[in-house]
Amino acid sequence: MARNKLPGLYWDKKTGKGSVDKRIDGIGRVRHRFTASSQIEAEAEYHRAIAAAKTEAAAPKLRTFREAATKFLNEEVKPSLSRDAKCLENLDPWIGHLRIDQVHQGTLQPYIEHRQKLGIKSGTVNRELSVVRRILSLASRVWRDMDNNPWLPTAPLLRSPNWGDTAHPYPLNIEEQRRFFKELPSHLAEMAMFALNTGARDKVVGELRWEWEIKIPEIGTSVFLVPGDFTKNGTPCLLVLNSTARNIIESRRGKIATHVFGYRGKPVVRMYNSAWKKAWVRAELPVGKEVLSGPHNLRHTFARRLRLAGVPLETRKALMHHIDGDITVHYSPAEVGELITAVEMLTKVEGVTMLRLAS
Repeated sequence: MARNKLPGLYWDKKTGKGSVDKRIDGIGRVRHRFTASSQIEAEAEYHRAIAAAKTEAAAPKLRTFREAATKFLNEEVKPSLSRDAKCLENLDPWIGHLRIDQVHQGTLQPYIEHRQKLGIKSGTVNRELSVVRRILSLASRVWRDMDNNPWLPTAPLLRSPNWGDTAHPYPLNIEEQRRFFKELPSHLAEMAMFALNTGARDKVVGELRWEWEIKIPEIGTSVFLVPGDFTKNGTPCLLVLNSTARNIIESRRGKIATHVFGYRGKPVVRMYNSAWKKAWVRAELPVGKEVLSGPHNLRHTFARRLRLAGVPLETRKALMHHIDGDITVHYSPAEVGELITAVEMLTKVEGVTMLRLAS
């Protein structure tokens, strides 16, 4: 193959085969093979290969997903960051070494199928993929290099897997509540009753502290303002107390210096333990992959009973602490009084029949 006039261009007129082999300062060695039917086509291939190498050299260097994940964990501030770190630990062997522009549905699919074979619920995999989505979104919309280039040109769309294994909540009717609470140890029954009357999540009940109590003398009561560090959404939430919840609070005063709830002088930071699971079974409540059996059912029971009691949607959203642009934790005493009136209606639902509809 003869060398041509352009340095680094080789093209054989007889066979049409050619190649580019040229070293360029600041770029390195450019190598490219091609076929051409004329000298003009060969030179065009040469210039195309050189231009492509220069374009690639000038383009921003994309980081690996592992680098992006590390930046995310170092900079993000959220209550669930430890859970995100665990998700990324699971994902790292599969996509950590890839450039972030190589992370998309196709490269994630083997991981998704692997998790499904292990029997991991699709909801868990969705939570893991949500962390990937967040990192890719930050890389394309927020993070910049020194030349103001984004870490990632465009974040890809990722589909949420669903292999029909979602567990459904199981709100309790009055009779089921009585059976279940009877089987619970007294300290857990007390916590469960409080959750049932406030809509508080398991973690909030376990972490509830006396320092969060706020007296409201205008209406002769108190509320608890839970800091965002202890809530799912990272925003403060207001717990208002009906008469049942208030009686529980008063019965707990002076038992533990820091936390409201506990056992043998020590805080109980979570309700969902072996004692809870055994009580659920003894109460002959449904078990299986298709139904939830944990404390979150109390929150669903709270929401359903509010609706059955005729509490308006906006009030229910405020009591459930759902994020909404019109809802804040800055309530006036009158507004707190309205919320207390709403939750007080839960103390009068014993006569309400709760029908279970077949799904």
